Amino acid sequence: MTLTSIIIPTYNGLHLLRPCVEAIRTFTDTPYEIIVVDNGSRDGTAVYCERERITSIWNPNNSGYAAACNLGLKLASGDHLLLLNNDVTVMPGWLRILQTALHSDERVGVVGPVTNYASGIQQVETGADSLKAYLRFAEDNNQSDPSRWIETERLVGFCLLFRRELLQRVGYLDEIFSGGHYEDDDYCFRARSHGYRLLVCGDCFVHHEGSASFNLMEEEARKALIQRNHQIFVDKWQVDPLRFIEKPGETVSLRTERDKKGVKL
Repeated sequence: MTLTSIIIPTYNGLHLLRPCVEAIRTFTDTPYEIIVVDNGSRDGTAVYCERERITSIWNPNNSGYAAACNLGLKLASGDHLLLLNNDVTVMPGWLRILQTALHSDERVGVVGPVTNYASGIQQVETGADSLKAYLRFAEDNNQSDPSRWIETERLVGFCLLFRRELLQRVGYLDEIFSGGHYEDDDYCFRARSHGYRLLVCGDCFVHHEGSASFNLMEEEARKALIQRNHQIFVDKWQVDPLRFIEKPGETVSLRTERDKKGVKL
């Protein structure tokens, strides 16, 4: 079976990385490798990776999300490549479902799940208020169903799956978007420019803590970073990336108890 390289950038996020890895090991039923890219952490991440026998690479300084992802991609050996935030907790069936969508059509280039925290249509309402509740939701929702795939112009980078073939054609993430924000919009724009389709998989839910790394920044610095990278995107492509953000909750279909009882929503 095809190997998936799961690349997880992290910076002083051991408290997030540990449950992220544990969930991958618990809920992944297809071959995978984990590659942690440590952006100069001082919280014991390197020791943890060595103890858990996780492939990792350590940067002496925080080089930013895009640069960290690129390091991981260069180290990856899989034909499937997956960029995963360290504050994501994957759920039952997640990778197998995403792979099914990715291979549904040769034109599909990048796929991503739905979650509780994201911008655009990937954010869904679950009614959950704890990790256990999110898990119960996912156990019901995560049943492979092509009718719940939605083509989109943009996927958020908390969890992106694509083939090595796409990397070879589109290239690596643009490191000009240093510090994070809009490097995922840029990558999706480039993928679509090469003729690839993007799919949101309503049949795959993962939990996302959300903005864990950016919460370490002061608010003004965070706002300045977002504004800076937004302008870089506009200057690069002569288009506002905000136009690609679709309103959540209108197009993605979730599986519920009512569905199973045959009641159409």
